[in-house]
Amino acid sequence: MKKVSILLTALLLPLGLPAQEVQTLSLEDCRQMAVAASRDLEQARIDVQMAGYDRKIALANYFPNVSATGAYLYNNRDIALVSDSQSELLRNAGTLMQNQLNAGAANAIGQLSTQMNGAMTQLMTAIQTNPALAADYMSSPMWQTVLQMIQGVDPQSLAGFIPNIADPVNAIGADIDAALHPDLHNVWAGAVTVEQPVFVGGKIIYSNQMAKLAEELAQAKYDGAYADVIVDVDQAYWQIVSIAAKNQLAQSYAELLHKLEQDVTVSIAAGVMTESDALQVKVKANEADMMLAKSTNGLILAKMLLCKRIGLPLDSAIALADEGLDIVPAPVLQAEKPLEEIYADRPETRSLTLAGEIYDRKAKIARADLMPQVALVGAYTMTNPNAFNGIQNSWNGGMLSAGVMVKVPIFHGMESLNKYRKAEAERQVYASKLDDARELISLQVTQQRNLCDEAARKYLMAESNLSSAEENLRSATLGYEAGVIPTNTVLAAQTAWLSAHSEYLDAGIEWQMATSLLQKVEGNYKYQE
Repeated sequence: MKKVSILLTALLLPLGLPAQEVQTLSLEDCRQMAVAASRDLEQARIDVQMAGYDRKIALANYFPNVSATGAYLYNNRDIALVSDSQSELLRNAGTLMQNQLNAGAANAIGQLSTQMNGAMTQLMTAIQTNPALAADYMSSPMWQTVLQMIQGVDPQSLAGFIPNIADPVNAIGADIDAALHPDLHNVWAGAVTVEQPVFVGGKIIYSNQMAKLAEELAQAKYDGAYADVIVDVDQAYWQIVSIAAKNQLAQSYAELLHKLEQDVTVSIAAGVMTESDALQVKVKANEADMMLAKSTNGLILAKMLLCKRIGLPLDSAIALADEGLDIVPAPVLQAEKPLEEIYADRPETRSLTLAGEIYDRKAKIARADLMPQVALVGAYTMTNPNAFNGIQNSWNGGMLSAGVMVKVPIFHGMESLNKYRKAEAERQVYASKLDDARELISLQVTQQRNLCDEAARKYLMAESNLSSAEENLRSATLGYEAGVIPTNTVLAAQTAWLSAHSEYLDAGIEWQMATSLLQKVEGNYKYQE
């Protein structure tokens, strides 16, 4: 039932649509439209584009890596470089020093007062006990003046000469204490860093080579998908040409039989033929009508399939450039390619060759991990707060630093060595696959060339048979019209002509398709921008 509904849809679809302008397409037109409409090719093209980006990414490793970093940090608590008791000592250092100085001065003044009093007492005792000294004292104005000055000095008055150091020392201590309690609630930092690899064991070089090979591998896969699209659209194109030619053939055959049916009817009326002859011709005419209907339906469906492949609406009115030809054109043959050129052009061998080279680079990259790595580094850093001139909350300049970084691998469980050995094993696997592919391609090319030669011979034989069948039909028709050949002989000649013509069409299409497949197996279908 499903097939019947599809067939009815195909038959009724052209009847329910307005007349459309017929678009004539050549084989090359169909190829280009199929390439533009293929989703597989679009995905393969994106793969090639991504591989190109990967190559550019690998190329960037040659250049220095320059980056800028900024950061902000909020701390809910501050930090102190001294304890609370030490902070209290710093803030009151001047007061403590002043108290100690005052206490020392008072003690010294007391001792001085005691000593002066003792000296005066001794002097007065000596004067009182020594009449000569007393007479000398009484008669000397200088001694009287000195003694009066000594007696007039108050030692406690010297306390006024003690300096006040409490306030300035306390201020200095407060400044020191403030410096030991930096404001780190809001911390800002910024840095510009530069890294330039100098030697990494050749990893950058091999990575770039591997990325380039991966891009070529993606292009080889694209060429393989492109060849598949070309062969598919060629099959659809020549299938339509074959069906259209057979449709014309069925129409000609049906016209011959209907004409013969009319002639038999006239002959029956003349009494020279029987109803049996008429029934035989009628049966053949009905078969021809059924053949014509099937070929017409098949042509509609085949064109819908081609429209789908080339990206047109299914109900598009199209006509092929080779559709109306009575003779299938012979394909254009090319010179036989050497096998080495075929290996170089086939996407399969190109892919395997590139895959082997990629794993060779992968092995070298793994080997590079066993070597020392040297890089130049530089940075310019700014922080707020900073400690360039004490701890200050300001962007007071930055710090430039530069150096060399060397990394020497020593031991990590033989990881890098095993990676290298694994990549080497994978390369050997693809080398073995490449040898197998070359042998299969050689066999495939030889087989397809034989099929092409066989199709060419079959085409020539079918052409000769068609000429014989046409001559036989012409002779039978003349004999039937002359009344010397019976109806069965004419029917047999027409059937033989139909069969020979159909075989001729099939042979021509087969030759075209064999040639198209030969072009594919020889690697001639490569995308050209």
